[in-house]
Amino acid sequence: MSIKEQLLTLATEKNSPCITIAFNTHRTSPDNQQDAIKLKNLAKEAEDRLLEIHSKREIPDILEKLENIAEELEVHKNLESLHIYISKDTFEFIRTDIPITHEGVWIDETFHIRPLIKVMNRVTEYLVLYLTKKGVHLYQAINDSIVQEIENDDFPFTENNYNLSSLFSKTDEQKNKIKDFFNQIDKSVQRVNPEGSLRCLVISTDDNYGEFIAEADTPSIYLGNISTDFNSPTQQNDYMEIAGEFIKNYQHQNRKKSIEEMSEAVSKGQVLTDLQEIYQAAIDGRGDLLIVHQDYQQPVRMKDDRTFDIVSDATEPGVLDDVVSTIAWEVIAKKGNTIFTSQEEIKELGNIVLKTRY
Repeated sequence: MSIKEQLLTLATEKNSPCITIAFNTHRTSPDNQQDAIKLKNLAKEAEDRLLEIHSKREIPDILEKLENIAEELEVHKNLESLHIYISKDTFEFIRTDIPITHEGVWIDETFHIRPLIKVMNRVTEYLVLYLTKKGVHLYQAINDSIVQEIENDDFPFTENNYNLSSLFSKTDEQKNKIKDFFNQIDKSVQRVNPEGSLRCLVISTDDNYGEFIAEADTPSIYLGNISTDFNSPTQQNDYMEIAGEFIKNYQHQNRKKSIEEMSEAVSKGQVLTDLQEIYQAAIDGRGDLLIVHQDYQQPVRMKDDRTFDIVSDATEPGVLDDVVSTIAWEVIAKKGNTIFTSQEEIKELGNIVLKTRY
């Protein structure tokens, strides 16, 4: 299950209580032994806060989960951060390779999904098409790591189907066969990704990439090409480091374009900077693009469905820990885009800004 799919599931759950624990972790020993100690302390904090609101008889299953949580942690699997979601119906660990800026415990009637939204901003899930005479393979990837190879009725193509060397040395008949083959591959990629939710990065020679894109039915789904020669090995580590840098630059450019888009919208009167107005526009489905400085969060006490008072203590009973998380989710759920960034250009507009659809 992708991070976005996990986010969709967690964001729609409503329970009383929903506990979120999030903290930075360590990939290697002996540092990862600290993670179990930190988790035990955070679980105790969650238990103490819960017992200020609930009796032990009201939440026995949740208290049991918290009591045993440290034993459930497999420290050797830890990456940069760990996100734990607990309710009477849910007990889920999500590890990510992105560190978080705010660690702690959140208790509410919904899960604190802001860290996952921020992770989703820094994580690009995509496909990698390896297109050389060594074979044609398709992989699912996140940032600079292969998640899995796609193996189905289409992939992998055997290396003996066609010799994908230079088209300039081929006859017209051979060229046409290879062009048809490229179109078959494109159709196979589309079958893996029918909704086009995952873009695809191609590993091939520059000549083959040009011909492949020319024959593709949907060239817009392809991010670009990492150039390779005909004798490149199929070892993933040989090209995923370069792919990771390609994706990092792609993410940065997307954030830059979003900030430019927001700046242009200011002159058109489409931008809101007041937190209460932003919240109301988001729940009304008017949010097209939300940009938040990554360090900004704000607890509030809801007065009714549409208004709130700003508070300073997120741990007070009846307080919504972070209204920014709620706003971000409302924008995403209603088909808008949300960006968390540390780029200083956004601070000229404020810590949180929303471009509206109308």
